[in-house]
Amino acid sequence: MPRSPRLAAIAAAITVLASGPSIAMDDYLRASSSAPTAIRLCGDTADSTIKTSDCKKAGTDKLVAQIDKAFDAALAKMPANIKPLLKRDQAWFNEMIIDAAEVLADADTDELKESFAEALRRRVTALDGMASGRPGLAGKWVNAFGNITLTPAEGGAYRLAADLRGDYGGDRRRTCKLTALVKPAASGWLSGPALTDPAKTAEPAKPPSLKVRRQGESLRIVAILGDDEGGLAACESMGQVTGSYFAAGKDAASDTANTAFVAPTFDCTRPETATDEEICADPDLADNDQRLNRAWKALQPRLDEATRRALIDDQRNWVKSQAEEYPEFLHPAWEKQTSQVHDTVGARDHVDGLQRERLALLEGFDDKRNGLTGIWLAYNAVIKVTADSDGTLSAAGWKWDQGDWKAGCDYDMTGKITGGAFRSDEQRKNPDTLERDHAMLIVNRQDDVFAKKRTGKDGAEDSADEAKCRRRLDISSTARLFPARPSPDIDKFKGAIR
Repeated sequence: MPRSPRLAAIAAAITVLASGPSIAMDDYLRASSSAPTAIRLCGDTADSTIKTSDCKKAGTDKLVAQIDKAFDAALAKMPANIKPLLKRDQAWFNEMIIDAAEVLADADTDELKESFAEALRRRVTALDGMASGRPGLAGKWVNAFGNITLTPAEGGAYRLAADLRGDYGGDRRRTCKLTALVKPAASGWLSGPALTDPAKTAEPAKPPSLKVRRQGESLRIVAILGDDEGGLAACESMGQVTGSYFAAGKDAASDTANTAFVAPTFDCTRPETATDEEICADPDLADNDQRLNRAWKALQPRLDEATRRALIDDQRNWVKSQAEEYPEFLHPAWEKQTSQVHDTVGARDHVDGLQRERLALLEGFDDKRNGLTGIWLAYNAVIKVTADSDGTLSAAGWKWDQGDWKAGCDYDMTGKITGGAFRSDEQRKNPDTLERDHAMLIVNRQDDVFAKKRTGKDGAEDSADEAKCRRRLDISSTARLFPARPSPDIDKFKGAIR
């Protein structure tokens, strides 16, 4: 499908990957800040959720008008690089409240009516109180899902209290009240574990924790999920803690903080994709973007022409994958019960993981590697080849299609080098293959041909015994990968969905 040609910072430095004129983009990829901010709840058209007469009867029309007016006033106060983040926040609130309205239309109870009206009133209050120019971290910060309050403590630490409520109607709620003590940490962040229930007898080995940092006129909170969230008695899910929060009121300046905006290599006043928005929202993601750009530039002169061309093609595909990463995991379609909920924690973590994995390749590109052994990585595959003392080679890894959990291909092969080539232990028409091509590794070159023969024109299986990929027989396990030095940021071959 057509996508935006903006090729993120890592590729922007070279002509072949330079941005071109905007073309059509799948709606789910598009930046949420490009959506209308006015709430379309009341009306008598086909796309209206509540009839005009019902809105007036319940006073919903007045609350919607108050929200729209308060949002416009709040937006006008924000600097240009924060406006898209606030517009995204409003777009998310609109999505949530429309879902709640649809539930209300199907089950019109007094409890649902009050919960719905209260969600609208909370948004009016939050928007009315938004301000710009607060110098420090202390005070109350709000977004579409609730609020965070920071209170100064000793030694530069802060006490954090979160009160979040994502209400999508009926039993589709995500509430979380938690506290934490965050202290100065690396790279300008404050961090600390969430405080668990004192009545819990055993602490988890890895409790959930929070990171806090200013990103310009917004407050960035990142939740790191631990081994067990059960100790957070009043938090049923931390899934919406990660986010951008906006100052509620100009509290007296009791503290100071670095309010610099960490910018990626593209313009955060006009993000094109949902992933762009998230990179702009998060100082670490923006810094990753800068590192990717530097690593790309530094690597190019070291490559032979064939490897360079192949890596450019791989980079194009990786950039497309990065554009898909955030929206796919913000509303994971395979989680049918919660796909409408905004999973801001999981989505941010997937973008960070994808960036760090790519950094492991570009910064750790092992262009001097000889032979087949080592870790090999591409935009859609990873494999680790090891050698035993008897000369046997073993390879394990997997290949994926972005966002398609049915399209995985497992790599699990053994064999030896015979006559200078890898020979698999498999005894079949389409054995596993490994071969070098300049600095690259080609895995299962022949499987592209075999994949086309696995299904007939009617979709029936022709030669399933030759398949190398689970569930989707038409998927080829062929991949071209690049040498990467060992890194904790390279996938541990778990085979999870990308």
